Amino acid sequence: MVLNRRFFWRLVAIVIGLVLCYQLWLLGHVLWWTQYNPSSSAFMEARLDILQSKDPDAELHYKWVPYEKISINLKRAVIASEDAKFLQHEGFDWEGMQTAWEKNLKKGKIVAGGSTISQQLAKNLFLSGKRTPWRKAEEAMITIMMENIMSKHRIFEIYLNVIEWGDGVFGAEAAARHYYGKSASRLNASEAAKLAAMVPNPRYYDAHRNDRRLLRKARIIQRRMGYVQVPR
Repeated sequence: MVLNRRFFWRLVAIVIGLVLCYQLWLLGHVLWWTQYNPSSSAFMEARLDILQSKDPDAELHYKWVPYEKISINLKRAVIASEDAKFLQHEGFDWEGMQTAWEKNLKKGKIVAGGSTISQQLAKNLFLSGKRTPWRKAEEAMITIMMENIMSKHRIFEIYLNVIEWGDGVFGAEAAARHYYGKSASRLNASEAAKLAAMVPNPRYYDAHRNDRRLLRKARIIQRRMGYVQVPR
C-alpha cells in the first residue's frame, strides 16, 4: 500500500515536471520570436504532410515579408474582419466569445468563432489541427505568454506572415502573388478586403473565388476598413 502511494506521487511529480518543461519550451519559442522570424509553424507543417501524402513533390507557397512591406489596406481589412478590438484587448475578446457562443447555440452548430488574432496565432504556431480536451487550455496559455512578451505590432506581423490563405498558400506575400500576381505591399482596398474575407475558410475560397458569401463579406469589410486602427 505504501509502495503504491509512493509510486502514485512519483508519477504525479513526473507529470508536473513534463508539463513545466513543455511550458518552458513554449516560453523559449515566444521569447525567440520577439526578435527572429519563424520559418514555419505547426499548422504549416501539418498541411505540408497532408499535401505530400498526395504528391511527394508538393511544397508550400510561403515568403516572409516585413510588416512595413504589407499594404495598410490588408492590415485594416484583416483587423476589421477578424478582430476589431485587437488593439484594446489583452488576448481575449470576452464579449465576442459570448456573442459567438449565443449564435452557435441558436443555430445548433458552429457558425461563428470568438477567437482573437492572438489566439489564432497561438494555435497556428504551436498546435495541430486535432481537437483535444486540453487544446483550448494550451491555446490560452500561449496567448497569455505572447500578449505579455510581444508587442501588438509583432503579434500582428507574425500573424500576417503565417496564416493560411489557400491550398498550400501561407502568409500575405504568397497570398497576394497567388491571387493577384503582385506583392503584398501593392494590394488595394478591394483586393485586401477579399483576402481578409477568405481567412476563415481559405481552401474553400481558393477553389470558389466568386462565391456570393465571400463577395458580400468582402464588401462589408471594405466599408469598415476606414474606421480601423492598426499597430504602428
